[in-house]
Amino acid sequence: MQNRGVSTLRDLVEEHTSLSGEDLEHLHRLAGDWQLLADLSFADLLLWLPVAESGFLCAAQVRPTTAPTAYHDDMVGKMATGSVVDQLTTAMIERRIWREGDPVWHDGVPARQEAIPVRRGDRVIGVVGRVTNLAATRVPSQLELSYLQAADDLCLMVAGGTFPPPPVEEKTASAPRVGDGLVRLNSLGVVTYASPNAQSAYRRLGLAGDLVGEDLATLTRGLATDPLDGGEVCSRIQAAVRGEVKGRTDVEARGATALIRALPLLPDGVPIGALVLVRDVTDVRRRDKALVTKDATIREIHHRVKNNLQTVAALLRLQARRVATADARAALEESVRRVASIAMVHETLASSLDETVDFDSIVDRVISMVAEVAAPESQVVVRRVGSFGVLSAQIATPLVTVATELVQNAVEHAYGPGEAGEVIVAAHRWRGRLHVRITDDGRGLPPNFRLDGSERLGLQIVRTLATGELNGTLELRPRSEGGTEAVLVVPLIPSR
Repeated sequence: MQNRGVSTLRDLVEEHTSLSGEDLEHLHRLAGDWQLLADLSFADLLLWLPVAESGFLCAAQVRPTTAPTAYHDDMVGKMATGSVVDQLTTAMIERRIWREGDPVWHDGVPARQEAIPVRRGDRVIGVVGRVTNLAATRVPSQLELSYLQAADDLCLMVAGGTFPPPPVEEKTASAPRVGDGLVRLNSLGVVTYASPNAQSAYRRLGLAGDLVGEDLATLTRGLATDPLDGGEVCSRIQAAVRGEVKGRTDVEARGATALIRALPLLPDGVPIGALVLVRDVTDVRRRDKALVTKDATIREIHHRVKNNLQTVAALLRLQARRVATADARAALEESVRRVASIAMVHETLASSLDETVDFDSIVDRVISMVAEVAAPESQVVVRRVGSFGVLSAQIATPLVTVATELVQNAVEHAYGPGEAGEVIVAAHRWRGRLHVRITDDGRGLPPNFRLDGSERLGLQIVRTLATGELNGTLELRPRSEGGTEAVLVVPLIPSR
């Protein structure tokens, strides 16, 4: 079987195995957390799934960031061959870690192979192959020995069904890695090893001495600026030592911030301590705060622009009531609608987390607004078909004006007083472009009508925005079944 390059873990499990949804979720959590195991092992990890009578299929792969890989090719989607099949079979049937073989060669690279059964409950649902590139072996340092000891404990947990840990609600999406900083605790919560990066992270938090020999939970609580945050981190570290799993969290002290994740060590189901991953995220959190402040400022600007536009619309409405000339009143009322439609976009942006808007809701409000200002005797129904989707502010602002003008033009000019009809606003996306079609079943276009020759201000605005601001195309043409259709095509990636 050749690697198709696009198969996901879910695809391979559903296509080639009879594993349950809970089994798949366990494998997904393993694949989501096993970079930690690969880095501690200095080894590649391959997830092998038993496939009927044909052997084992590689469903996932991860390479270490701490050592050279043993595989230059992607193994996902390939079947196990040779002696590997026997190793995987032994690990699965005997439910133990297989590691008694001699080194083998992969693409000219000597490698040591191990097979670790993946247990869930009382069943083995797969096998993890741990393959170490021996070409880069050297005299191990204290760091490497500590990493390997932790990796062996985690492998026993995989075989025992206690790794990966059960899912927990996380406060942050980021996660520390082995290279960021690693601390090992014994069963009393005392530090037995701290990597140089972990030591440096705690120094930034205000630690004057060494971590080794310290009660990490108590030490961290004492360093924290906020007693509540310190107590939270302390309780999570203590819970991990007891064998419980809690989410990762931040701790701040002396202007520095560290992201901490505590994992229990439960080889053979017995808590023997914990691994604590520490990452100095001071600069990251400072940038996050700056971005939050910037986003809040942008939303406030949109809110104020919306308020100002609504004020302008109100002033124009007051002026329209005082104008005696019908044409002047109509012109001011049209300006009110244009300003109000743009204000809708800024109102939406004021509550958005990014510079995008759900344009369907805006079009629905435009339709409602047009219906409100239509002549009392009007029997024209306006409705939307399809979806505009989420659009950037750069597209949404001119597009709402175009849509308002075209819908208003159809309602006002396609039908006579008291005539019934239907105006449809249809939208769909295709090949990176937004296609908008506004149709009516009214009286149709005047003879010899040309869009570029129209003297109507509304149509001139529409043409300018469609071809200029939106970098699109606009066509106004008669329908074969009667009435008129306006066809607007807009690229979804705005021009710069």
